[in-house]
Amino acid sequence: MTHSRVAAALLAMSVAAPLGAGAVAQEDTQTSRLERLLQSQMESMRHQMDVLNRRLDDVMFFQRFSGIADVDVVSFTGPPRRREPNPTAQGAGNPLRIPAYVFIPKRLDRSRKQPLIVLPHDGVHSNFNTAYAHLLGELLDQGYTVVAPEYRGSTGYGRGFYESIDYGGLEIEDTYAARSFALETYDFLDPARVGIVGWSHGGLHVLMNIFEHPDAYAVAYAGVPVSDLIARMGYKTQGYRDLFSADYHIGKDAFEDVEEYRRRSPSWNVHKYRGTPLLIHTNTNDEDVNVLEVERLIQALQAAGKTGFEYKVYQDAPGGHLFNRLDTRLARESRVEIWRFIGQRLRPERPVR
Repeated sequence: MTHSRVAAALLAMSVAAPLGAGAVAQEDTQTSRLERLLQSQMESMRHQMDVLNRRLDDVMFFQRFSGIADVDVVSFTGPPRRREPNPTAQGAGNPLRIPAYVFIPKRLDRSRKQPLIVLPHDGVHSNFNTAYAHLLGELLDQGYTVVAPEYRGSTGYGRGFYESIDYGGLEIEDTYAARSFALETYDFLDPARVGIVGWSHGGLHVLMNIFEHPDAYAVAYAGVPVSDLIARMGYKTQGYRDLFSADYHIGKDAFEDVEEYRRRSPSWNVHKYRGTPLLIHTNTNDEDVNVLEVERLIQALQAAGKTGFEYKVYQDAPGGHLFNRLDTRLARESRVEIWRFIGQRLRPERPVR
């Protein structure tokens, strides 16, 4: 009998003869093990692709900006991980190494004190990528030095860094550490002229930074900022909620620990706001950060009697969540408003008129 006939006969026997309970259980266990192995391999491949994409973005930044800016990839330290996978392992409890990008305009007069912009990226898991290229170019043209931190949880640095995420927690301190690193490293930067600018989750970083470190920033801009995680968990999908309740993340959903979600939400921390000049933008047709989140933030600031902030609610501006990060006329006009607001406080060499 040929091998193919033997295989066919065995297959027929396996179909004809029902499996016993023990055999079924063993088969289920093997299937489950294979599924876990396949999932692990897919996650590993995804992180490898993220690393590759990160390297491609590095090339783009150096090629695009090398003529107008000194570009560097640096690293410094933030607080230790909130959760250590193995608390007794060698190196457990060490400060976490944080990468960042630094862009310094080539025609900057380094003999004089100059302003600094801290630019945290958006996304639950994302990084400082080519989507920021034109925004970065506009800042460099004005004479700003820019530091863009790749805070814990950012993609492109492997699974361990990805799973170090501490949304609205220690990642905020990573962004503050980027400010401190830049001021310690570049002696031409003026500690009294530091601004922080961010959109979406980067906007959350802006708000929490000026709440936690009110004396560290001269001005701030928060575009379509994530503002209320409790409300956000209510209108987002289950898949989005699962990101936050993962073991390496917050570890619980809002139903299980509503106080933890309050602690990480700007609109529930407005009592810490000390009047840092702040501009907030939102858009009524935002498909990511629903306008209700930002309205809740503004109402909370007003109810607490806070002053020093300005806001503008755009009505159905084309582009939704990205409305003023596009290349449209409206987007450019909105950014001129932003640059004028921060320029009044930071006084760059070539301010927008």
